[in-house]
Amino acid sequence: MEKPRRITLTPAAQRALEAAGRLFYERGIHAVGVDLIAAEAGVTKKTLYDRFGSKEQIVVEYLAGRDERWRAFLDRYLESAGPDPAARVLAVFDASRDWSSEHSRKGCAMVNAHAEISDPAHPAHPIVVGQKEWMLALFTGLAREIAPQRADGLGRTLLLLHEGALVAHGFGTFPDAVDLARDQAAELLRNARSRS
Repeated sequence: MEKPRRITLTPAAQRALEAAGRLFYERGIHAVGVDLIAAEAGVTKKTLYDRFGSKEQIVVEYLAGRDERWRAFLDRYLESAGPDPAARVLAVFDASRDWSSEHSRKGCAMVNAHAEISDPAHPAHPIVVGQKEWMLALFTGLAREIAPQRADGLGRTLLLLHEGALVAHGFGTFPDAVDLARDQAAELLRNARSRS
């Protein structure tokens, strides 16, 4: 999958991107226009177009930046978990719980964005899909260390638990969705190890 073009952010562009990110997450990408972004950021619409070229590029920068921050956040949890693959899997759920409570009251930004950007031709589409493919690869790689013969199925199941928890958290379906998914993942890993 081809990576989208990125731009270098000036201070004005950074302010605009921060405003856009907040608005996109709270209100939805399609509901937010460049006039509102410019007003919230204290820049002109011309400045937005000069810096980004299009609203689509603002969306690319918003989602790519959020993805980069998530991966850096997760890396700290994975490092703290040490080398044990089961502990690293559970660390993903711990990171997601903490990230969600701090950054994602309305659920996963990528899932939310996909509801609005399902066209593969949109320049932000590879970011949205790429993050979930990266998460699947992470879970599958860790599963391979636990149960090599069942790694693909175990990786997919872990991703389903993880993504389902994020959606349930976003909807507020029930409290502690990510912790419940973590408990289910721990049970799944215990069973996988005992059968390996």
